[in-house]
Amino acid sequence: MTVVAFDFDGTLSDSEMTVLLGDRCGVADEMAEITEQSMNDEIDYAESLRKRAALLEGLPAEDAQAAYDQVELREGAADLIEELNEAGVTTAILTGGFERGVAAALEREGAAVDHIVSNRLPMNDDETELTGDVEGPLIEGTKDDALESLAEDVGADMADTVAVGDGANDLPMLNVAGLAIGFVPKPAVEPHCDVVVTSMDEARTELLEADVLPAADQ
Repeated sequence: MTVVAFDFDGTLSDSEMTVLLGDRCGVADEMAEITEQSMNDEIDYAESLRKRAALLEGLPAEDAQAAYDQVELREGAADLIEELNEAGVTTAILTGGFERGVAAALEREGAAVDHIVSNRLPMNDDETELTGDVEGPLIEGTKDDALESLAEDVGADMADTVAVGDGANDLPMLNVAGLAIGFVPKPAVEPHCDVVVTSMDEARTELLEADVLPAADQ
């Protein structure tokens, strides 16, 4: 059994969910600055995520959904996920981003993965606006624990796992995976990658060469 775990924002998607949300309440520039600091490992990820969520306090529910509806998969991502699924590979998205945005993007492309581990932006009691809080397993928790737990659940050796990511919060899973693929990785991340790719086609080639995808699919 092989497991391929993808980061979402910056990897499977070139959308940045917190920035899209920030656009809706006029704080996109602040969001982008905090995100960049986190991706370059300049500030703690949990702290950066809480700061970004706090900027969204009071954002109306309909604006939040409109932002999630803007999240798009990168070109070729849906096809690669489908090919992995058809090959019997366990596919996962491990993201500090938000469940509703991931689900919206996958549904739009008719794509599905076996497991999604993500965070959430809770609404107030009457579900009309964001509280400014953030909840989920990947705030303090790290992606290495998530990948190791997933591999154990499906009976895969860690040596047979693949992680694909780009930012500092992906380093834990990149460091424990059998194959670490950097998708246009940040400078602090690239030295930890076995290979670097710049497109989903290149990622597919690396998975093919690593015998994750069957050669007959060429």
